[in-house]
Amino acid sequence: MDVKKTNLSAYDETTVPQVGDLRIGIVVSEWNREITGKLLEGAINTLTKFGAKEGNLDIHWVPGSFELTAGAAMLIESTKPDAIICLGCVIQGETRHFEFICQAVGQGLTQLSIKTLVPVIFGVLTTDTFAQAIDRAGGAHGNKGEEAAITALKMGWLKRGLS
Repeated sequence: MDVKKTNLSAYDETTVPQVGDLRIGIVVSEWNREITGKLLEGAINTLTKFGAKEGNLDIHWVPGSFELTAGAAMLIESTKPDAIICLGCVIQGETRHFEFICQAVGQGLTQLSIKTLVPVIFGVLTTDTFAQAIDRAGGAHGNKGEEAAITALKMGWLKRGLS
């Protein structure tokens, strides 16, 4: 597959359930807001396309991607959502900070999902460059926010079906 020409967010609409009465929490990083704002827009547009109303969504901002785990945990505790979408963007710099943040966020969100049995969706871009992030936030490769929204719908309904 030639990633340079591929919309990585393409999906089959017939496989995506309607929102119905699912409650979706969204936690968004303020860091790299030019990118995360586009991810949020993609997620909201996709959820709206599948029937979300204002009452279905609970959106909160946190300072950076590292804080996504704590923000998601607080939202799970306070609102009991069916799924949480975490949106962030970490871009490789000159130090190892990138590695530590990416690993901590990935492990933190995974552990939170396992501990609470609430699907916590990893919508965090981990790119080498700002240009790569733009390509994945509504650019040439689609919008990771859209992908996260679809995953939240599918996992939210799986959770409901198994409860």
